[in-house]
This record gives sequence, C-alpha cells and structure tokens, in this order.
Amino acid sequence: MSCAARLRDDPASGIRGPRFDAAISACHCCGKMDASRRTPPPDQARNDAGTTPSWQVTLWAMVGIQFIMTMSFSFLSPIMPLFLPELGVTTDVGIDLWSGILNGSTSFVAAFASPLWGRLADSYGRKPMLIRSSCAIAVFTALMGLSLNVWQFFGARALMGMFAGFSSTAMALVASQVPEQRLGYALGLLSTGQLVGSLVGPVIGGLLADLTGSYRIPFYCTSAITFASVFLVWRGVQERFTRPDSAHRRRSGLRSVALMIGAAGVLPLFFVLFMAQFSTRAVQPLVTLFVQDLVGMRPDLATLGGLAFSVTGLAGMVAVPFLSRYSDEFGYRRVLLICLAGATLTSLPQAFAGSYWLFAVERFGVGLFIGGILPTANALIGRMVPAANRGAVYGMTASATFLGNSMGPLTGGAIAATFGLRWVFLITAALLLANLAWVYLTVPEYVDKVER
Repeated sequence: MSCAARLRDDPASGIRGPRFDAAISACHCCGKMDASRRTPPPDQARNDAGTTPSWQVTLWAMVGIQFIMTMSFSFLSPIMPLFLPELGVTTDVGIDLWSGILNGSTSFVAAFASPLWGRLADSYGRKPMLIRSSCAIAVFTALMGLSLNVWQFFGARALMGMFAGFSSTAMALVASQVPEQRLGYALGLLSTGQLVGSLVGPVIGGLLADLTGSYRIPFYCTSAITFASVFLVWRGVQERFTRPDSAHRRRSGLRSVALMIGAAGVLPLFFVLFMAQFSTRAVQPLVTLFVQDLVGMRPDLATLGGLAFSVTGLAGMVAVPFLSRYSDEFGYRRVLLICLAGATLTSLPQAFAGSYWLFAVERFGVGLFIGGILPTANALIGRMVPAANRGAVYGMTASATFLGNSMGPLTGGAIAATFGLRWVFLITAALLLANLAWVYLTVPEYVDKVER
C-alpha cells in the first residue's frame, strides 16, 4: 500500500485537508507524489516562461569572455621571439633566454599576487575582480607595444602579473554559480572557450604581423580587444553574491589555508597543477624557434608558428568537453590519469620531428590530452572545498599554475640555449610521466555520478 493510502485510511494519523496534501507532496518513499509538486534537478530547472536557468546564462557569457581574452592575448605567442631583435636582442642565445624570461615574468609575479586577489574575490565579488584584471591587462599590453628596449618590455609584463588573475577568478565565479554536480562540465566548457581562443589567436596574430609588417600592431589590437571585454563582463555576467561580514572574512582566509593543507587531495593537486604547467609551458615559447629550425627563414614564418600553436588548441577544443563530461560521471582522478598518460606518450615524438607538418600533427596529438589536465584537476579541487571559499582556494592553486607558467619557460629557454631545442621536448615528456606517477600515488578520487 502506498504512503498516501496509509495516511488516508489511518484515523489515528490525524492528517486531513491541507495537511494531508502537504504530507502527500512531501512523500518520497513510495514514488507516488504529485508530479506537479516535484522539484526538477538544478540543471534541468526552467522558469515559467521556459527560459534558460541563470547559471547557464552566466556560464555561456563567461565562456565567450574567456574566448575573447585568450584569443587577444594569444595574438602575441608566435610574435614575441620575433619581436626581440627590435628590442635590441640579436644573438641566438639571447633570444632563447629572453623568450623564456619574458614568457615567465608575468606568471612569476602573479603567483604571489593571486592569493590576495582570490581572497578579495570571496570578500567583494568575483565580477569586480574580472573587471579589474581585464583593465590591467589592456593597459600593460599597450605599454608592451610602446616599449623601446627589452627592459621596458620586461617591466610592463612584470607589472601586468601584479594585477593578473583573470582565469582563476573566472573559475571561481563559474564554480560559485553552477550546480555542484555540473562542476566538471562547467569548468570544462570554460576551458574549451580558452582553448578555442588559443586556437584562433596565434593564427590571427601571426597573419596580422605578416600582413602589416609590424610586430607592434598585434599588441595594440590585443589592448583594444581586452578593453572591449571589460564592457562584456560588466553587462553580460550576472553574479549571485552576498558580501560576508568582517569577522567571516577573517575566518575565511584562515579556513582557506586550512583547506589547502588539510583537505585530502587538495595539497597534492597543488603540485599536480604546478608540474602540469611547468612541463607544458617549457615548450611554448620555443615553438616558433623550432619551426624556424625546421623551415628556415621565410616570409610566412609567424603564420606557420601560429599554426603550430593553434593545432594544440584545435585538438583540445574537440577533446576537452568530452573529457570534462566524462569526469563528472566516472571520476575526476581517472580522467586526470588518462590525460597525463596521453600527454606523456604524445609529447615524446616531438623531439624527433624532421618536418614541419609532422611536428604539427604531433602538436595536435598533444592537444587531445593536455587541455583536459587543468579543468579536471580544478573540478576535483572545487568538489573538495565549500563554495564560499573557492575564490581564495582557486587563488592559491592559481599560484601553482603561475609558478609553473613562469618557471617552465625560464627552464625551457635555459635548456634550449645550453643543449638545444629538442632536449626541451624530451624533458617535458619526462616531467609529465613524473606527474602521472604523483597523481596515481597521492591523489584520491571524488565520485559523484550525475543522474541522466
């Protein structure tokens, strides 16, 4: 007999009228509650007009903004090594070293500033921090284009790092707005926007430099597009945020540190993020130089370098949504191990590439796996900490990625200058293998299957 029938037939229950209706609507054990009273899952909810839930609107707005920011900033990836002779760096060894230093300087400074911005995001809202970061990136990118020597360029990049933190703040905002069981999907979609931007940006930047004959114009274009994204953040992003009181803010900072140290798996994932970024970023500033070794000096060198960057993003655009969706259903740790294993196996052959097109194919293979590492690890971190502390925790984990971003290019540039470009790919593969072993031994699983 159903619960409804038992309540109706039992005189001792004393439940009649509206109270009887309420009891029926609250009953979950017999499965016969009124369908009109059922509350759909958060990711399936719609309002009376049938419109998209607010969290999905915010998510898609942030995906578009992340795409624009990454696209504009990645204009510069294939150009920076070629811009150095205009700044007074003319020797091959000097270009190798300065390529690493300039790529790493922004992230090195940001590694120490990011936790502060993360705490401010938890205290005052993530949307204001996005606007602040976007404005800083626009200003300092324009100053790079105006630089007359390599030290001015270096100073502009270092100052930009002091105000950086767009990606970590974007993750914290999305992670605080979406349903918990869709966190992997949401962060994967955000990462896809970033990957598509990294796919389009280097090609446009290389073409722009080749067509205009100037390596400064892409910097000005990047600044203009970034300023435009500030308006999109202001108008297009909605954030449900309640500012905590001062006592809670003080406790929140201490709690975030305690979560980093005490939560099972969070501290090991700090090192996972560092090692992943270190190993992948060691290669990036040298891709254009390696392409130059393969094809020689050509008028379309910047375009070919941009394509070599972009094929990795193209592969990630295909693979990351699938990997992120799979991680929500079958476990983040499992997908993280798959990504690291695939990245290791596909990174090694790059050291032995003998032609440009073979190298491009190998870069595509790397992209099928490398793009899934960061969103999967960040989703796992997000499920381990409360939503109220995610800004601060993501700020601290962003320090790991920033340190990897800074030390990777510096180390890659030093290895290339000392031993040759091909050794950088060999060492990258070894580091990814070490990261795979670290995850297998130290990172626990968090499984929360989504109802379909």
